[in-house]
Amino acid sequence: MSNKFLSDIEIAQMAKIEVINKIAEKIGIPDKYVENYGKYKSKIDYRYLQNELKHKEDAKLILVTAISPTPAGEGKTTTTIGLGDALSKLGKKTIIALREPSLGPVFGVKGGAAGGGYAQVVPMEDINLHFTGDFHAIGAANNLLAAMVDNHIHQGNQLDIDTRRIVWRRAVDMNDRQLRHIVDGLGGKTEGVPREDGFDITVASEVMAVFCLSNDIIELKENLSKIIVAYNRTGEPVTAGQLKAHGAMAALLKDALKPNLVQTLEGTPAFIHGGPFANIAHGCNSVIATRMSCKIADYAVTEAGFGADLGAEKFVDIKCRKTGLKPSAVVIVASVRALKHHGGAAKADLGKENLEALDKGIPNLLKHVENITQVFKIPAVVAINKFPTDTEAELKLIKEKCMELGVNVKLSEVWGKGSEGGVDLANEVIRLTEQESSLEFAYDLDISIKDKIRAIARKIYGADDVEFSSKASKEIANFEKLGFGNLPICMAKNQYSFTDDSKVFGRPTGFNITIRDITISAGAGFLVALTGDIMKMPGLPKVPAAENIDIDVDGKIKGLF
Repeated sequence: MSNKFLSDIEIAQMAKIEVINKIAEKIGIPDKYVENYGKYKSKIDYRYLQNELKHKEDAKLILVTAISPTPAGEGKTTTTIGLGDALSKLGKKTIIALREPSLGPVFGVKGGAAGGGYAQVVPMEDINLHFTGDFHAIGAANNLLAAMVDNHIHQGNQLDIDTRRIVWRRAVDMNDRQLRHIVDGLGGKTEGVPREDGFDITVASEVMAVFCLSNDIIELKENLSKIIVAYNRTGEPVTAGQLKAHGAMAALLKDALKPNLVQTLEGTPAFIHGGPFANIAHGCNSVIATRMSCKIADYAVTEAGFGADLGAEKFVDIKCRKTGLKPSAVVIVASVRALKHHGGAAKADLGKENLEALDKGIPNLLKHVENITQVFKIPAVVAINKFPTDTEAELKLIKEKCMELGVNVKLSEVWGKGSEGGVDLANEVIRLTEQESSLEFAYDLDISIKDKIRAIARKIYGADDVEFSSKASKEIANFEKLGFGNLPICMAKNQYSFTDDSKVFGRPTGFNITIRDITISAGAGFLVALTGDIMKMPGLPKVPAAENIDIDVDGKIKGLF
């Protein structure tokens, strides 16, 4: 099984896969809950979870996370998919739960989120492009609310909204820096009220977070009603519920709320649903999809975005805290190449043996291991996404350093070998899930907002302290005054570094984290602390991936990785 001369999309297009109804039948989903979107993807009615699954025992939940990402690549999603296939190969009833890709990265620089090589979910073209239209529905719900805010002001402003304190922005699922800061409502009295405005990428919208953290349509509607869109002239929050927007927003999301069922190249079922980024949002797939996976399967494999300092921290401190979900084991993905990059090796030299750079980069991995095993108290294994250039000496060094923390290292070769390349990793995961495990959070909810942020910065990032801008301090005092001081924290931080400077690699010490602003996502139930120059609308790179994507006369897509 060699993909030396084949791209990911070529491998996916050559695969012979089952019609989706057979995949649903294989895991026992009654046909009345299956809503097909073509031959190879379907939605599963969330009422299946409510009506027939809620009393079933939960599966072993495995969370896949990673080191701080680098241009060298780590392979987290590929490892997640390959691990799911390997567990299935070992006879375990397994379901994979992933996030949906955003069009921004697909057409930008990062690429898609369907795995790679022989560890992919399919149909990969559909998954990476429009899929079942969930993100369009989320964007529409977001923009309906924005339209209703401005219409309310235009029609007399009964709620006395202060137009200088409108915090709700529009959204589009595309990297478009031109839309970060705009002025709208121009053209005269009949065209609206002129004001400063802007767009966020859809995956950073609070609607996405609410969508992913709601258990059913009723909770979704209730949470949407709590979204704060602005403040009135006396400083009180104005909500979507006061604008009577939440019912229509929920109506737009009624089909999107149903998890999407697809399959891997080897026929393992996969729910792909929801997609908040982890650097600017909470980075986890939907609660409904994760719960459904845990009730149907014996082993549920999920992932959280970017490194463990972002996605895994939010998975535990936000998602697990809210839902009661509890991982039985965590897989921390790394690669020799990426660790050498963290150790200062140039990208062009990552294929050469360099034990000195590797030794300097390994502490990044070890900090993530410590966070999982010592802060969150969850058993873990390190998965090395193996490249042909890795040497025995390099692999031995990583194993020795991890063993000092009591954590085993297993090679992952699923990219080139599929499930066969993940069997050792799967066996270690099975062993870990049979151990006793606990779950602890990085902070308690009843401490102050600033102390919660300090706890994350000190425990998870290794910072000395946190500095708050005057604006952030003012907002924090206001949120505590308004009664929001007991909410968890969603840190908006670059993904490349433990610090708020994306150019600082490895495991830095002696640094502070600066909070420049803090916002509230009252509907999602958390506060968002913004660090460094992190922004909620990315831009395209100098050479966007979109330039290489094409379609032929037969409708066959090319260049999509």
